[in-house]
Amino acid sequence: MDLVFESNFHMWFVFALMGIIVVLFVREKISLEVTSAGMLTALLLFGHFFPLLDANGKNQLDAVVLLSGFSNPSLLAVLALLVMGQGMIHTDALRVVTNLFAVSNKKMAWFSIVGILVFVMVSSAFLNNTPLVIITIPLVQSLAASVGLSDSRVMIPLSYVAILGGMMTLIGSSTNLLVASTMTELGYEPLQFFDFIVPGSILAAVGFVYVIVVVPRLLPDRSSMARVLAGDKKEFVAELDIASDSKLIGMECEKGKFSGLADLNVKLIQRGGYLILPPFEGYIVESGDALIVSATRETLTKMLSKYPGFLLSEEEEELINKQDQDSLDVGSDSDKSGEHVLAEVMITPASRMIDMSLENTGLHKRFNTIVLGVQRRAKVVRRRIGRIRLEAGDSLLVAGKRSNVDALRDNADFIVLSGSKRDLLLPAKAPIAAGIFLATVGLAAIGVLSIPVAAISGAVGMVVTGCLNVRQAMRAIDRKIFLLVGAMLALGTALQVSGGACFIAEFMMHLPFADIPLAMVAVLFIAVAITTNILTNNACAILFTPIAMSLANSIEVASSLQVDLSFIFAVTVLFAANCSFASPIGYQTNLLVMGPGHYRFRDFIKGGAPLVFILWGTYILIVKYYFGL
Repeated sequence: MDLVFESNFHMWFVFALMGIIVVLFVREKISLEVTSAGMLTALLLFGHFFPLLDANGKNQLDAVVLLSGFSNPSLLAVLALLVMGQGMIHTDALRVVTNLFAVSNKKMAWFSIVGILVFVMVSSAFLNNTPLVIITIPLVQSLAASVGLSDSRVMIPLSYVAILGGMMTLIGSSTNLLVASTMTELGYEPLQFFDFIVPGSILAAVGFVYVIVVVPRLLPDRSSMARVLAGDKKEFVAELDIASDSKLIGMECEKGKFSGLADLNVKLIQRGGYLILPPFEGYIVESGDALIVSATRETLTKMLSKYPGFLLSEEEEELINKQDQDSLDVGSDSDKSGEHVLAEVMITPASRMIDMSLENTGLHKRFNTIVLGVQRRAKVVRRRIGRIRLEAGDSLLVAGKRSNVDALRDNADFIVLSGSKRDLLLPAKAPIAAGIFLATVGLAAIGVLSIPVAAISGAVGMVVTGCLNVRQAMRAIDRKIFLLVGAMLALGTALQVSGGACFIAEFMMHLPFADIPLAMVAVLFIAVAITTNILTNNACAILFTPIAMSLANSIEVASSLQVDLSFIFAVTVLFAANCSFASPIGYQTNLLVMGPGHYRFRDFIKGGAPLVFILWGTYILIVKYYFGL
């Protein structure tokens, strides 16, 4: 009786911790890294003070067991693949292919957009999705502009096709590797490189047709809507520092607006050490105030040209004036390098700028560009612009000479989304990086090397051959993935050894249609697909694989079934966990396109929810007629 009570106690604690984690992931009030580290700490302390002993008296929740996930071969393979992807970006190895889609003929631009989406989908079966999307965002934007198509119509499709392509092979997504790894740890046969390429290709093909034909029609044209509804246009957070000679001093807020700032939305006012929040009725602007505002790119541009001091500090004004003088001294009418341009740049997932405040980045000193505003998804950041800590996917509105904006294109910390454009030459190391990548994929595909061995060898090869240096390789390792996967592997282990996985499986077995294997597959798929849009794909893969294996062991099937039931349930989790279409937090590429596409959270629901159900129905047909279940 004591043993049963103790086992239930551990199981319910794990369930409670899972519930807390789900809430924290959804609310996003605490960063993913802090949440993951906190969860791992809670498990370590719980396992230490309340050990779960097996028949031999060994604690199944001790630190060695819970921390073993950080040395998991699949996790190391995922990180190594990120390094290889960074090597492809750094050497611009894919430019020779993507340049084939750059056309000047407007009629051909439509075919180029579809062609590059096909290229991304096929390539993402073998290459990490994130670098693919990073490389192709500017090109897709340029092609869309040439045919008068809004970015909001093509950015989500770009992310979706990358996710769809990742369903086809074992290295197409970190999710796939984690499902395979969890199966191996549970004692099942590991998934092989091309084991599910046929059903994965069918799902990708069906999804691609929907993405090309339907999704652009469902997504709003943010540009045209903005002309009708001024408030629906993409806005940046900016800061107005009120100098002693400012024309705004003495201006009063009446009926919710400052007369001199009619086109700006004032979100926050800082006076001395105090913060003043809306409403601002009757507030009078004083010298030394700092106004945090949100405004469109066009509005900020007008403010900068009309009242430079409102947006720029004295140091930044001096920099702009110096650039103007330099242009007069050395420039000519035909020289465009000294021309001032505005550009939007996005912070990449491997950027050194992440978690740094704008003040600490020193962009105006390092690149001679001025940050006029910050845009983070659809949220307004209520703090002084210089103190905003940057996150992956943030868009910065910068101003500077064309040559300085061009220089940002050579920096791996940014993606230049708009503004100055120029072609990049193929670096000398690009063929080496491409050769290493192809060799790694080829050796893993034919089984000469295991995926972890091949991936780590490829990553080391990138560094040894000079495609990346050690510092750049370390920057490519996403600490969010490392902490999330390591912590979720610990939670998955706790779920398994505490009996939680079996408990959930037994609960599902009491459903009215539990004796129908196809129905159970359908229920498992939609449950994982919904959850992956609330949590993350990696978390779902780790948590649901043990449950799926318990279900497979609990169901009896006909002896004529030629495919092992555990394999069917495993790939069910794999495909469903990749259905991160209905939420921007479910997959990193969704976050990357959120800024360039000017999206809101509801846009992903509108375009992605139908896709989830289409793939669900398609997969049920695959299980019935392809697997013969």
